[in-house]
Amino acid sequence: MGDTLSSKKPESRQRLCSPARYCASLLVGLVAGVALQLQQAALDASGFYAWLAGGSAALLVIGFGLRRPRQLSRGAGFAVGLAAFLLSAGLGFGLTGVRAGVFQSHALAPSLEGRDIAITGQVAAMPQFGEDGLRFRFDVDTATLDGRPVTLPAQVYLGWYAGFGARPQKGVAVIRPSPVSDDGAEPPEFSPELSRQPQTMRAGERWQMVVRLKAPHGNSNPYGFDYELWLWEQGLQATGYVRTGVRDTPPKRLSTSWSHPVERARQSVREAIFARIDNRQIAGVLAALVVGDQNAIERADWDVFRATGVAHLMSISGLHITMFAWLASRFIRWLWRRSAKLTPLLCLCLPAPTAGALGGLLLAALYALFSGWGVPAQRTIWMLATVVLLRQSGRQWPWPLVWLLAMAVVVLLDPWALLQAGFWLSFVAVGVLFAVGPAKKETPSAINSVASMPDKQGVAGMFDAKDRLKTASKRYFGTRWMPDLARHALSGLTGVAREQWVVTLALTPLSLLLFNQVSLVGLLANAVAIPWVTLLVTPLAMAGVFFPPLWDAAAWTVSLLTLFLQWLASWSLASISVAAAPLWCALAGVAGGVLLAMRLPWHFKTLGVPLLLPVLLWQPLRPAAGEFELLGADIG
Repeated sequence: MGDTLSSKKPESRQRLCSPARYCASLLVGLVAGVALQLQQAALDASGFYAWLAGGSAALLVIGFGLRRPRQLSRGAGFAVGLAAFLLSAGLGFGLTGVRAGVFQSHALAPSLEGRDIAITGQVAAMPQFGEDGLRFRFDVDTATLDGRPVTLPAQVYLGWYAGFGARPQKGVAVIRPSPVSDDGAEPPEFSPELSRQPQTMRAGERWQMVVRLKAPHGNSNPYGFDYELWLWEQGLQATGYVRTGVRDTPPKRLSTSWSHPVERARQSVREAIFARIDNRQIAGVLAALVVGDQNAIERADWDVFRATGVAHLMSISGLHITMFAWLASRFIRWLWRRSAKLTPLLCLCLPAPTAGALGGLLLAALYALFSGWGVPAQRTIWMLATVVLLRQSGRQWPWPLVWLLAMAVVVLLDPWALLQAGFWLSFVAVGVLFAVGPAKKETPSAINSVASMPDKQGVAGMFDAKDRLKTASKRYFGTRWMPDLARHALSGLTGVAREQWVVTLALTPLSLLLFNQVSLVGLLANAVAIPWVTLLVTPLAMAGVFFPPLWDAAAWTVSLLTLFLQWLASWSLASISVAAAPLWCALAGVAGGVLLAMRLPWHFKTLGVPLLLPVLLWQPLRPAAGEFELLGADIG
């Protein structure tokens, strides 16, 4: 397959297309099978999924091992593609079902819900602090109920709440939690006794405490945060809270260990940021950018970021990881080439471009690990790894195959990513950028190609513009006319602006479907915020880990950006909200946005305008005259 894909003979066009279509059928079927399984209301028997996955895999291996003719008729090619699609769909369906069944088999027993259980274990991650206390992940080692050992899920998500039922005293402020927390978790009932205040906890510490647990579930409010899905994706099968009443056995710290060194380091850096920066709001943004603690950002700031369409920048996202990988690859490649002056051994063993690509990928993975290894960071690393390995194969892969393979790898590793809005925004944006981008005769380097993968804001265009500007400066600066340099710089900036406009145009209908809201100032806000955050704020914040005074400079840049975003958010039409449209309207709107963004004649582009109208003008059914509907919010 690889030799056929890499063939460049003009007479072998049919042989070039047939394997590519066969591979595309495999990848599309795999993703479709996973998506179909996620629509099941209940799981079937695990044996059924295992037999389906095993049988589909065996038939695929047998079919792939058979010698295929060099040329296939149209009918035979269609039959082969359909068979590949169905078998790969069965494989994806079965693997996802097996994985879900295994995970569900370790669920919390219903008889243990709401009981006082004494547990011993380790704090698995840095705790998240809030106004009502703290929340943390806990690895359970032992658990007893009324002196008898019981079996619990390996990891639970606990809350240690502050000030429940505290009697107010004159001059003393009493903190009371809201009935519903931000993430949908329910606080315990109010105790008439004064609760013990949460103690300082660090990752890796062993604790003994009494807790009450329950199975994961979220509130049933429509279009709200799916807390149960988030817990499932994080591998958490029970939530609960620490019992801290005066009649309960007090929590006890048993020992301290270094079993979670990365989490301990992240917690130390977060504490250092808050100790250095007096403004809690700015410190929260820096903590989110450095260690991935999104909970540190104030809710009012999130409202501003969403209204201006830059929320994707205010945490460890694909944009930051890709930028880090690109810079690291360039630096490693430069060092690798310079090492030839001392000894040519390294360059003889591994070419400098390959060393830069693999080294950049490795450092990006370490950066994602330090940021908390969140699901978006994992998705970015898998995409980077897929594209880097494809580029290192030395063959010219068609961009649809690169795009589909990266998607299939992500879906296999995290099937529930298909239920996340960020997954679709990311891959639709990348596909649009690939489709409408100009064709290039030369093959781009590995990391430059990867730069377009994880984020929806045209990172590749920014890096390509920088490369064009660098080439122009070498050629013209000091030797040719400055107008030539200015022309090349203007060309690079124009390319970035065009890609930003294309992505915004293509993703607006999809954003309306996913969020029922779109920012009208997002294009302007991102034009300023993307280079500001990527090239200024984030490097300063990361460098502050090694030289803390740089956090002061990073805080100053964040404050300037915040003022600009607050000014944009104050506009009367900064964002609009529309009624939730059905799926067919959203698909038509996305198709219309893609048509308007592609390089087509204007008489074809105008066909995208009527496709946008259903999603923009959709109105839900309203109650008849004299009637009304009442929606009661679920607060647990």
